[in-house]
Amino acid sequence: MSIKQISIFLENKPGMLKRMTDVLASHDINIRALSLADTKDFGIVRMLVNDVYVATNILKEENFIASLTPVLAYEISDKAGDLNRLLDKFAAVNVNIEYMYAFAGKKGAYMIFRVADTKKAEAALNGQGLKSLTQDEIADV
Repeated sequence: MSIKQISIFLENKPGMLKRMTDVLASHDINIRALSLADTKDFGIVRMLVNDVYVATNILKEENFIASLTPVLAYEISDKAGDLNRLLDKFAAVNVNIEYMYAFAGKKGAYMIFRVADTKKAEAALNGQGLKSLTQDEIADV
């Protein structure tokens, strides 16, 4: 099952990231994973949180531009070549990865993937023996 990632557009100026994390912290939102990509004028924060719908609503109430994007999450072991083995399965079913990032949780390491069609990719990857994490599992890993 795909999970929901929050994407936030931030003006590229001092204090904007801190302002966003202040809002989340003040509402007990736990950031599980975060990626930040920037350009000269703005940045895109992509993150997984413990309560995606509450976090998105709070951010919008505080005038942040936030949207939800479906992504796939898979656990990987801390062994040389494990990411390569995971990517072999993507290649075997011809799934193109738009972007990816990783995070370490209490129970292991996890890779987050954005693909064009999450449902189609997930079905194909299930056929390769992969099970993606659910929204509830992400909050607890």
